Amino acid sequence: MAQWTSAVGAAQLARLLGSQQDRPAGPGTRRPPAYRALADGIRLLVLEGRVPVAARLPAERELALALSVSRTTVAAAYEALRGEGFLESRRGAGSWTAVPAGNPVPARGLEPLPPEALGSMIDLGCAALPAPEPWLTRAVQGALEELPPYAHTHGDYPAGLPALRAMIADRYTQRGIATMPEQIMVTTGAMGAIDAICHLFGGRGERIAVESPSYANILQLMREAGARLVPVAMAEGLTGWDLDRWRQVLREAAPRIAYVVADFHNPTGALADEDQRRRLVDAARSAGTVLVADETMSELWLDEDVEMPRPVCAFDPAGSTVITVGSASKAFWAGMRIGWVRAAPDVIRSLVAARAYADLGTPVLEQLAVNWLIGTGGWEEAVELRRTQARQNRDELVSAVRRELPGWEFEVPRGGLTLWVRTGGLSGSRLAEAGEWVGVRVPSGPRFGVDGAFEGYVRLPFTVGGAVAEEAAARLAAAARIVETGGTTGGEAPRTFVA
Repeated sequence: MAQWTSAVGAAQLARLLGSQQDRPAGPGTRRPPAYRALADGIRLLVLEGRVPVAARLPAERELALALSVSRTTVAAAYEALRGEGFLESRRGAGSWTAVPAGNPVPARGLEPLPPEALGSMIDLGCAALPAPEPWLTRAVQGALEELPPYAHTHGDYPAGLPALRAMIADRYTQRGIATMPEQIMVTTGAMGAIDAICHLFGGRGERIAVESPSYANILQLMREAGARLVPVAMAEGLTGWDLDRWRQVLREAAPRIAYVVADFHNPTGALADEDQRRRLVDAARSAGTVLVADETMSELWLDEDVEMPRPVCAFDPAGSTVITVGSASKAFWAGMRIGWVRAAPDVIRSLVAARAYADLGTPVLEQLAVNWLIGTGGWEEAVELRRTQARQNRDELVSAVRRELPGWEFEVPRGGLTLWVRTGGLSGSRLAEAGEWVGVRVPSGPRFGVDGAFEGYVRLPFTVGGAVAEEAAARLAAAARIVETGGTTGGEAPRTFVA
């Protein structure tokens, strides 16, 4: 049985390799042999996630024709990659990309830093801001006032409080997507929503197509559910999805589910346009794939002139293809564990029925708090506070990183909470390790990929600003110097910083 889950055509691989030619070599750098340059180029594409792990590469003769090189050059490059652990081959099955031993799949997601460690460590691991007060306090007070009638019931609402389901449905209707309360299920955060969807549609061994990179905690949730992840590389920069790759994966891998973040993608910050959304929905419908659209970042546009496209579900009027997931955790506060699913009524009924064997329901008090926020207009004011803080943090963090680490590359997203940074050839995993010693916690790129991709990246969230952002960038620069020089961290104690 073949070990590959997707394929890269010769013309496509040639285009990707050609994009690397714009990267200037360092002073005094000798030009490597042609086979070595080709092997290094393919290896870099795998490490960056632009060519997925477990993707079948074109035959030697096909790639040689596409690159206008000899077949001997391609054969030597493939042999070098096999020797380094970046390629595996089997007679009759071809050759497919891999990562070498010692590059394990990340075992965990992104756990919040314990509060007691905040005095000595700047936490860039968790993309979450403090609560937008006074709205959290007001929402809880409002919820307590509305609680007494519910206290006289059993308190179990597997589909969510009827009032909140109606409120969320109305919000979709106001966005131009006619929605009934029967199309809404309230969950314990977006993670709870996606967990329920994966268990309903993606049994153990099922293929799930995911963007590459994608949100680390969701990837880990899917792994633990026994899914076989099929990565689909994002387009260049902040331009969203590569629809040719998506169509190829949906056609050839036939995944049961595809998970995407169309609005200010985590971690890259990309915003998919309306044409991409329409075409991806059409491709998923043709393939019989359930498209799960995570819109937890959809209200976090940071630049005033951003024109938000219609939701992904707007291109699925029959409701047969798209399941939408939303949450209060990013737009309002991570401690408000309220999420929701919008789907066809029969899907909602199935999710609710399956929930009896999971968590039964979502806390009533928190549902009442979100319902109060939406009903009083407090939600819009609180989210505007969130945008203002995230925008200021983004601009100050970007300035600090550009000053302290001019060799690092990134594009500034126009919304969301994260900056996806190429680290100038340094190992993101080693940077994360060195960062722990100099007092900054940062997640490495492989946490956001499948099977060890994105080693040359880190994710920086817009959670700190001002003097803290400047200190965070300085500590990252110190970590980079440790990695560049091959130094050790054992003799250096973590630095202390008080905001």
